Amino acid sequence: MLFLSRLKVVLGTVAVWAASWSSPAEDLRAPSVPLVACDPYFSIWSPADKLTDADTVHWTGRQQALTSLVRIDGKTLRLLGTQPASVTAMPQLTTKIYPTRTVCTFGGEGVRLTVTFTTPALPQDLMIYSRPVTYLTWEATSTDGNKHNIQVYLDASSRIAVNEPSQPVVWSRPGMAGLNVLRVGSQEQSVLRRAGDNVRIDWGCFYLATEKKQASTTVIGDATVCRTAFLNGGALTGTPDTAQAGAPAESAPVLACAITLPEVTSAKTSSAMVLLAYDDEYSIQYFGQKLRPYWRRTGANATDLLKLSFNDYERLRVACEKFDTSLLSDATAAGGEDYAQICALAYRQCVAACKLVADPNGQPLLFPKENFSNGCIGTVDILYPMAPQFLLLSPSLTRAMLEPVLDYASSSRWKFPFAPHDLGTYPHADGQVYGGGEHSDKNQMPVEESGDLLILVAALSQAEGNADYAAHFWPALEKWAEYLKAKGFDPENQLCTDDFAGHLAHNVNLSAKAIIALGAFGNLCELRGNSAKAKDYHQLAASLADRWTREATDHDHTLLAFDRPGTWSQKYNLVWDRLLGLNLFSADVLQHEVAFYKAHQHAYGLPLDSREDYTKLDWTIWTASLTQNRADFESFTTPILHFLNQTPNRVPMSDWFMTADARQKGFQARSVVGGVFLPLLYEKPVWQKWTSVDTAHTSDWAPLPEMITLVPAADQHAATWKFTTTAPAFNWSATGFDDSNWATGPSGFGHNASRSVSVGTDWNTSDIWLRREVELPEKIDGHPALWLFHDDDAEVYVNGTLVLKSTGWLDGYTLFAPESASAFKPGKNLLAVHCHQNFGGQFIDLGIVCIKTSPAPMPASAQRTQASLR
Repeated sequence: MLFLSRLKVVLGTVAVWAASWSSPAEDLRAPSVPLVACDPYFSIWSPADKLTDADTVHWTGRQQALTSLVRIDGKTLRLLGTQPASVTAMPQLTTKIYPTRTVCTFGGEGVRLTVTFTTPALPQDLMIYSRPVTYLTWEATSTDGNKHNIQVYLDASSRIAVNEPSQPVVWSRPGMAGLNVLRVGSQEQSVLRRAGDNVRIDWGCFYLATEKKQASTTVIGDATVCRTAFLNGGALTGTPDTAQAGAPAESAPVLACAITLPEVTSAKTSSAMVLLAYDDEYSIQYFGQKLRPYWRRTGANATDLLKLSFNDYERLRVACEKFDTSLLSDATAAGGEDYAQICALAYRQCVAACKLVADPNGQPLLFPKENFSNGCIGTVDILYPMAPQFLLLSPSLTRAMLEPVLDYASSSRWKFPFAPHDLGTYPHADGQVYGGGEHSDKNQMPVEESGDLLILVAALSQAEGNADYAAHFWPALEKWAEYLKAKGFDPENQLCTDDFAGHLAHNVNLSAKAIIALGAFGNLCELRGNSAKAKDYHQLAASLADRWTREATDHDHTLLAFDRPGTWSQKYNLVWDRLLGLNLFSADVLQHEVAFYKAHQHAYGLPLDSREDYTKLDWTIWTASLTQNRADFESFTTPILHFLNQTPNRVPMSDWFMTADARQKGFQARSVVGGVFLPLLYEKPVWQKWTSVDTAHTSDWAPLPEMITLVPAADQHAATWKFTTTAPAFNWSATGFDDSNWATGPSGFGHNASRSVSVGTDWNTSDIWLRREVELPEKIDGHPALWLFHDDDAEVYVNGTLVLKSTGWLDGYTLFAPESASAFKPGKNLLAVHCHQNFGGQFIDLGIVCIKTSPAPMPASAQRTQASLR
């Protein structure tokens, strides 16, 4: 009887799976279609059903227009963008999104035209993966049996190279053998100066390039003139190709090209290709160091980037098609066609929310940006949800994303027994800014971040089959395990990754994470050969899991918090119990949870918990995989596809939305959607298939630069400044200026400051001017830098010399390399600061630090070994 009952269960499961395979998949209508998806600054999307229904935008929603037209036997049609409005849109037949490609087909005038955007983000080759390049191709075939003459046109806005359309730009045609190249960049070129969330790049240069062997004309000219010229004859005329400067981007010329395709027939496809690229030269500031993009690690420049990219096109075109097919085949097998479509849309979004750079030793470091959730860089609870995409496809990229935060947490800068939250505000990775920063334990996320890192390091070690990487950071990992041992089971009132819901004590899902993290640390101990310690942690985790099951269970489900009967929440953290082979929680717990969730779904998904109707897309995919039952899985993923197809918010996939009406609650274009690949980690042969072809070889990273405080800011202790809120004379920043009639007050200066800052003097006017004399040592072993927090615009002078002009606001204290380090001198120095308030909270404070780097850094592993012995 037992055998028969089990057979019935198996047959029933097979029947469910078979039924799910036979059900037709729903086609994806992306809320916004990825076109150029390289990094947080070079990221252009089409927010409409058809490419001609809307102008293209940066992921933040700011217009960065790409316009494409086609002439078929003398008749011009529109392919991309809304302009010229008088030109008829060519009927768009399909839009297909693959991990590395967006393919759109058009039909009309006896021609089928395929427009493809390819970003070759292939994780097995980090030099290719890191290239900020997208190929745009047009492929035409006759559908009526006749021959056709076809020209295609593309122009790109100068706004792609600036944060605000009012910023002046410079444009030119650099000479490159075999290529027609057009270039535009901001006139000011404030490299790595601007930090924040809703911002775009305003340094480096945008490039549009074609090969001279194509029958093409390229022009930098007025958009209307260029488009009219194409309409009238298929060739271009415009301004001279000499460098020009000074025009705001909103009125600056476009970069334009027109290409004549070989004669099109039904037997032969004719094609043309344009390369879009962005060279930022420097990408990330890492504790005072300006880091190059990874593709520049061996000295390559923009010319090399363009030439290599053209030379590699055919090889990469084939490689991208093969990669897309293989990855989506794996996703379909693991979760069905609906799930595979979600994965396809998520892949490039995750890539484009991160930047891969090289450290001073040439090793890869990967930095995600918290797009539209606060702009932080290297946030641990962003690494945690996005990690599955990297764990699955590249141990090298996984190490590269963990390295910066683990190095920071292991340094003397981080003084707490738990893990940090972030590394700063993108693109400044200079130390935590969230919550209490690195000088206060207020508003930290101790259980969350400690558990995240222990789990991720254990998952990486499992993928690699050893704990060699974990050994580099063992003192920190061990410290966090001890912290979770003492504090993890019943967390105090604190934030977790779902911090938009506010603080919560006795968080049951957070408790589950802590228990699994303790088991994960036991796995790491086992891999390092410490069986006794491994046994202790596994037994501890098992006993806590049993206790958790007893205390968290509320009839047919588990609670949101231990002390809140009648509540519930998604227990997405439990996925790692099976993935890491811990088996701490019984299958019955998972079955009961998922059954409860299925009864509490809404039209567009499962709410995150009983408090609100909103959900998180990434967590729902994790929750859907808990039972490893296809019917359960699809019951959660199908509503997510409905959300993507029906949400009225045309933005890059939001991971935070309302389950009742499919409206975006917040967040968009974030890297956390890499979490949708987690179900593939259950498929061990698939996981092994991908990690075995990781060809990147990483060795030792450069050590973290040391930051020494020379003049403390108010985050350490307040200092007295002279200040005025009445506009002073023009020479107010000079060393000899008389400020005797100015008021005095302790730092920082602010009003309605919403962040965790120390306001010593209330300032509530539109402007404030500050002066202070400080003493610097005779010898500074390193590079002096500013430790600044401004909200809003700030100017900093040292001894009368303007060394920094920074607009907007910061989310915390940020490191700035001054324009001229020579402005500082031994002995007395005058600091003068002007801050202008625009709206919202306001705050200004300044200190001086020294960035000390080793000219010939020892291998990072050797440095850590020495540190562990001290």
